[in-house]
Amino acid sequence: MHDQAAKAARFLALHQGERPLLLANAWDAGSAKLLAWLGFEALATTSSGSAASLGRPDYGVSRDEALAHCAALVVATELPVSADLENGFAEDPAGVAETVRLAGELGLAGCSIEDWSSAHRCLYGAHTAAERVAAAAEAAHSGPARMVLTARAENYLRGNRDLDDTIARLQAFQEAGADVLYAPALDSPEHVRRLLAARRSQSSPTWASGACPSAARLRWPHTERRSGPGGNCSTTARTASMSSPPWAPRRRARRSAESSALRRVRTIAG
Repeated sequence: MHDQAAKAARFLALHQGERPLLLANAWDAGSAKLLAWLGFEALATTSSGSAASLGRPDYGVSRDEALAHCAALVVATELPVSADLENGFAEDPAGVAETVRLAGELGLAGCSIEDWSSAHRCLYGAHTAAERVAAAAEAAHSGPARMVLTARAENYLRGNRDLDDTIARLQAFQEAGADVLYAPALDSPEHVRRLLAARRSQSSPTWASGACPSAARLRWPHTERRSGPGGNCSTTARTASMSSPPWAPRRRARRSAESSALRRVRTIAG
């Protein structure tokens, strides 16, 4: 429990450093070990990558399978691991809370909940989405360790480029208790600036992005995390490991991995 609490605290602190946290997605225990060797400071699971490793499409794993996958990554490395829990594998807030509670028993440092229903192929209503985040936050923060909860507003990832609605959802998620606010696929610099301008105070939660248009933009003000890639992470890891000879410093290998990630302008993070 102490180790989990320390990892969770470390994971949150990594969001608050001078450089944005580049969060790499591992799709199995082997990739987790490789990414740790490359020098990444924290890992996340990826629903698409995990499903692909089983020969299935995204959202093709059950809650039990996803939790087993999370447990395998936690024991594979000493790094903090955050779990992509999709929509919590439940439609109702109580079910979301139960999933987060079970995830908290695995030694995870954090987890994410999204406002997209894969079963109904639609976004939850804004009020329902906020209720689900509130339930997840209560479960994440009252378990054996205070897990870092990421709340995802999926508008842009689902083809609905409604910035005002995205901002309103993220602000509601903040009020519901989320530690990290995440709008995957929001890749327009102007939209990112407008979203960050809506940040309500310096004590607001971390703002994360799944878009990495260029290394120069990696330091967008007040954007403390870059996530990804998800399903393409195997390419990134292979590129890094194969392009660096055995005697090359790990820092060089990590830079190669980061460069590969940054070249992917539109990748799905998890």
